[in-house]
Amino acid sequence: MLSTKSFPVIEATLPIIAERISSITPNFYNRLFTAHPELLDGIFSRSNQKNGTQQQALAGSIAVFATYLVKYPETTPETMLARVAHKHTSLGVVEEQYPIVYKHLFDAIAEDLGDALTPEIAEAWTEVYWLMAHALIKIEKGLYAQQANAEIYTPWKLVKRTETGVDSVSFSFEPADSTPATVAKPGQFVSVRMPMTDGVRQVRQYTLSDNIEQTDLRTITVKLDVNGEFSPAIHNDLKIGDVVELSNPYGDLVIENDGSPLVIATAGIGCTPSAAALQTLAANGSSRKITVLHADQEFGAWPLREQMLESISKLPEASISTWFERGELPEGLNAKSGYMNLTEALTEDAQVYLCGPLPFMHAARTQALEAGIPAERIHYEVFGPDVWPAA
Repeated sequence: MLSTKSFPVIEATLPIIAERISSITPNFYNRLFTAHPELLDGIFSRSNQKNGTQQQALAGSIAVFATYLVKYPETTPETMLARVAHKHTSLGVVEEQYPIVYKHLFDAIAEDLGDALTPEIAEAWTEVYWLMAHALIKIEKGLYAQQANAEIYTPWKLVKRTETGVDSVSFSFEPADSTPATVAKPGQFVSVRMPMTDGVRQVRQYTLSDNIEQTDLRTITVKLDVNGEFSPAIHNDLKIGDVVELSNPYGDLVIENDGSPLVIATAGIGCTPSAAALQTLAANGSSRKITVLHADQEFGAWPLREQMLESISKLPEASISTWFERGELPEGLNAKSGYMNLTEALTEDAQVYLCGPLPFMHAARTQALEAGIPAERIHYEVFGPDVWPAA
């Protein structure tokens, strides 16, 4: 709850802070990594620092949180906080790191705003930061406590790799030690940590895509990004028998077995959460009405296609429609050329789940909102830093 003293200050200064925060955050990260270079080894992504998405993620989170406090001063944005907390716990973020972030962030704010940062403004924004930080710390402690072990990472050995679609590979891992493993839920992800060519460890999150509830097997599906750092390493360098570090499973984009009509809309490699969810729904004998929508560049590029279609065939109330940008259209999949249109698939009581590239999710979410679906019934998963404000 934002105090009555800070409320008018935040309300008055939010426009300028929101405008300046994207300029402040690069300075913040430069300060943070200069003082704590160890954070680039196994926590923060070098690629996301270079392309600016990490800076956008922090700026977006702070701006969304402060805006929410002004609009709804008695509450906090639970959806955004939960999403951030799940990402944090998959990386091993702990309470002791929040004061470090605060120091370097507010030093960067002070440098940027200069004399405009009065003690009153600094005090009000400090309150916003710690409201957000304490809310996240509380959620994160709860998430850690739910796990079957107290480790951030445990070793897992690669036992199988399977080509799927174009430039996508499914990697299956078995435990490399006796640490108890948490049972995952469909739609959850794990962090994968492994050293790059220079020895510095990097981390990426990947959705579990098969055999979700097995604790003796973890499967992820990775699309190659030739301009990236991590996916080329896992595609080209990881061999059968190699050991990597996996986190416990996290993620709040979980689809329940029962409920109102479900619309799952995905694009490209974004189909991994839906593939896992459909497999679990089929295994549980779900009779939920499910509409699956998938868009891809071409039919042959569709990752996990066989797994998804097999699951759909076992679900009595499931249907599928597809869109492809090029190539011959397949039969029997209600296939169309071009880009996805959700409108015909939406019903008044539908729960909508989106996963894919940000431009796709922006377009799909807009269609759903314009069709009258309330924002609270539109769920999404973002790959990489969450630069899309929750609403």
